[in-house]
Amino acid sequence: MPGLTGKVALITGAGQGIGQGTALAFASEGVDLLLAGRTLDKVEETARLARERGVRAIPVACNVKSLDDLSAAVDKAAAELGGVDILVNNAQEVPLGPIDQVSDEAFTAGFESGPLASFRLMKLVHPHMVRRGGGTIFNFASSAGIRWDMSHYGCYAAVKQATRALTRAAAAEWGRENIRVLTIAPHAESPGLKSWIDHNPDEAEAFFRTIPLGRIGRLEEDIGRALVALCGSDLSYLTGATVPLDGGQANFD
Repeated sequence: MPGLTGKVALITGAGQGIGQGTALAFASEGVDLLLAGRTLDKVEETARLARERGVRAIPVACNVKSLDDLSAAVDKAAAELGGVDILVNNAQEVPLGPIDQVSDEAFTAGFESGPLASFRLMKLVHPHMVRRGGGTIFNFASSAGIRWDMSHYGCYAAVKQATRALTRAAAAEWGRENIRVLTIAPHAESPGLKSWIDHNPDEAEAFFRTIPLGRIGRLEEDIGRALVALCGSDLSYLTGATVPLDGGQANFD
């Protein structure tokens, strides 16, 4: 992708799943990486794979619910890589279940790891992006937020819909600074989705039948490469939108 070589991306939840797939897709385009995740061994492995593609990749242990950890990650990206051009707010704890069975702790963790962490990181990287002439921020939502039957998904949907609102606000406020903010709503072969499939086989079978393309997205090829494309000049007029990478399943209109 012309123009991405030498850019710097900060990716949360980079030790596995979508975070790792996105990291490797960016590495293939010459993007240097600050890779954040709760389990250092996992992000170190992602960094090793990224370095094999010829880029700088720095792994850091980071709990996205900790403002101190988030600040340290951004500071490290600035000190060792020069700043941040791309932010991928991927990490998220998922509060699932009937409303009367989801604990206050689980619901709070969903907000702290989701919209609050995204909000904090957006503010932390903003001055670096301004200094570097702009940037692209990706927040993550879910089609759970627009289900016709919200049973067992209400808490998760509330978290994700809050994230979409933050995206719209940041896109409106920062557009004149050449900072684009997008929400991604993916279906991908992540450990979380695989676990859900294992624990909900009947619902999963029905779920697959609703995907027009008939498959779940591949981590690097379908999700990571799409984020690479969205950072490119051909899509530089797109901001504030929710982009469903879900094989055509959801209708966000």
